[in-house]
Amino acid sequence: MTSAADPRDLESPASTTSAPLPSTTPAGLPTPADAAAIAGDLVALRRALHANPEVGLDLPATQALVRDAIADLDIELTEGHALSSLVAVLRGGKRTEDATGVVPAVLLRGDMDALPITEATGFDFAATNGNMHACGHDLHTAGLVGALRLLHDTRAELPGDVVVMFQPGEEGYDGAGRMLDEGVLDAAGPRVKAAYGIHVSADQDLGVGSSRRGSYMAAFAKMTITVRGLGTHASRPASGRDPIEVGAMLVGQLQEYVTRRFDIFDPIVVTVGQFNGGTAPNVIPDFATLVVSVRTFSDEVTTRAEAELPHLVTTLVAAHGLEAEVDYERILPPTINDDAEADFFLATFADLFGADRTVTRANPLPGSEDFSRVLAEVPGAYGHFGVALPTLPVAEREANHSPRARHSDEGLADQALFLAHLAGRKLAQLAGE
Repeated sequence: MTSAADPRDLESPASTTSAPLPSTTPAGLPTPADAAAIAGDLVALRRALHANPEVGLDLPATQALVRDAIADLDIELTEGHALSSLVAVLRGGKRTEDATGVVPAVLLRGDMDALPITEATGFDFAATNGNMHACGHDLHTAGLVGALRLLHDTRAELPGDVVVMFQPGEEGYDGAGRMLDEGVLDAAGPRVKAAYGIHVSADQDLGVGSSRRGSYMAAFAKMTITVRGLGTHASRPASGRDPIEVGAMLVGQLQEYVTRRFDIFDPIVVTVGQFNGGTAPNVIPDFATLVVSVRTFSDEVTTRAEAELPHLVTTLVAAHGLEAEVDYERILPPTINDDAEADFFLATFADLFGADRTVTRANPLPGSEDFSRVLAEVPGAYGHFGVALPTLPVAEREANHSPRARHSDEGLADQALFLAHLAGRKLAQLAGE
């Protein structure tokens, strides 16, 4: 996943959420005992997914594992066309029109894809195919299966419908956008009234839930720079124009520019993630290429970055007598939580698991997430859930995307219960409005 939940962004326990409890906590929703009863099955599913990771939009083995795990449920199941997604619609037994005259529906989402990373966790169920669930999407998938099973068992009491979104391609493939194109928000008929998702963190304390109002995760853009010079022998640099030297200058100048031209309270994070040039130590090449990650948190800074950074690059390169080609591509918008839905998210977690496990984040996260596509269309909230191995010393925890990221599956029952309650409580709230 493109997100990274830094524990340093969590407020202290004294600053845990003070959001009010949900106004509607209906009877008939699943209990902790219900969740505990399926925990073993969820762990087995998670480990099967973990051992067979797939990357991108085409996840046939993953799709088959999920399909088999929910094959016995009374749901409407649709497979994707352009990607191996699954969309399940669960119809409630007490479907009631809300104030707008439609039966409300709520969406829950879990992403299913892995990363092209060779695993080094030491798990006995570790992947061996060169891919890895280093971002915990195996837990997202298993937890969402659990939420669907819990809601299915209590569907007779639901006053509306639940759309369950099993999504491939979150890791840089915009799977959420593709599923929106295929109509996931309207899978139940009327458009869903709210949407929720949760992301696990390998370095956050087990069982701690967190979120915040408003800006939650960054927009992501990619800037590809080709510096074109004039190749020559490495012993005679003055006879050519060295694109590697000018590219190295850009690395530093980009950092200086953003610290002097952008407000630290509406930040921008610029990282040169790739720098490629040359074929031999005794050759100055004709060109060098830099690929830059740009993270922003507001529409204003997102627009400014797109306008100013390419101009900065071309101007600086021209000053050295070389030319630059810049391709600036917006990849994802910022993930923005609806204020009321963020309060509902945190309050539901606190009601289920206690205020001491529920934390309001002080700051947004600089990682990015394609669930932003969903939240740009309907109100909702996104948050994180700690799954650090409880036996692992804090100093030895490694973050998501590390080949040694070790996610515990001990929180799967809580994850499933929480997602089920978000959907069930929101439907009750919508039906009562």
